[in-house]
Amino acid sequence: MPLSQVQIIQSLAEALSWFEKELGWGVAPAELNHLTGRIGELYAAMITRGQMALATNQQGYDVVSADNERISVKTVTTSSHVSFNATTFDLVDRIIVLRLNVDEGEASIEELLDCSAEDARQNLRYSGGKYIFPTSSYGRPRRDIEDLKITASAWHGTHLVQQYENGTILVETSGTRAATAKPVLRMIAGKIGVDLMNGSGNPKNTRQLGADIIRVLQEEAIV
Repeated sequence: MPLSQVQIIQSLAEALSWFEKELGWGVAPAELNHLTGRIGELYAAMITRGQMALATNQQGYDVVSADNERISVKTVTTSSHVSFNATTFDLVDRIIVLRLNVDEGEASIEELLDCSAEDARQNLRYSGGKYIFPTSSYGRPRRDIEDLKITASAWHGTHLVQQYENGTILVETSGTRAATAKPVLRMIAGKIGVDLMNGSGNPKNTRQLGADIIRVLQEEAIV
């Protein structure tokens, strides 16, 4: 049964939430291939206002866009490449390659490639009946976090918790930035009474926990 755009968006949110939950249980991203693939297909269906292909194990493509494009979607986490079957490549109109990045247990989707199948064919490497796309050499360079504005901050003892305009939370202790913010945030949360769980009963991610800690510390400072 076709899904509405609202259902696709809701399903994507639920799949990402489950992915982060599995990470919290200690499962390596590379072991979540089935879930990773589903996230990629839902994302592609969302941005193209399309539908997942109805047939189980549909050959060649995974999504049909609102413009009737047959799209092959590949999603990776740590893999250095993806491959497309050359024998079914003629069934494809467009390819989308995504990378699911994981930062401190939080997942985000990065678009590595989105182009017509014909354009892709000219640039993909052919080997053993497959077209190969090297994901390791693609992706947008990251700008320094210092280029962004700090939108909120608060002190707890020697710990400075800062929130940047993209939502990133960083923690400094006595002037030294923590390599990983989450452990320090958990310690602070325990001392000031901030719940580690969100309203759905799942662990808060770094951004949620950091924002809640800053809010409580700022309220205490006003009092």
